[in-house]
Amino acid sequence: MKIALLAALALTLTAGGCVTLEERRALDAEQCRGYGFRTGTDAFASCLQQIDLDRADARRAYAYRDFGGPFGGYGFGYGYRRW
Repeated sequence: MKIALLAALALTLTAGGCVTLEERRALDAEQCRGYGFRTGTDAFASCLQQIDLDRADARRAYAYRDFGGPFGGYGFGYGYRRW
């Protein structure tokens, strides 16, 4: 019984930390408005694009830093953690 309760609690905490695409877009838009950009302008769209590009760059850097590249570091090329 305790294991089921702990599993349910862990699942609830994990799912509670998720942000939907709509929520993330609203947070990004609010951040750009906080910088002083007005909704509907080219500068606002550029701000949103830059936030998205920064997020993609952070994901890519994480993959290369911790896992040895986009292929997981196995079987491609030479060097550390590769055959």
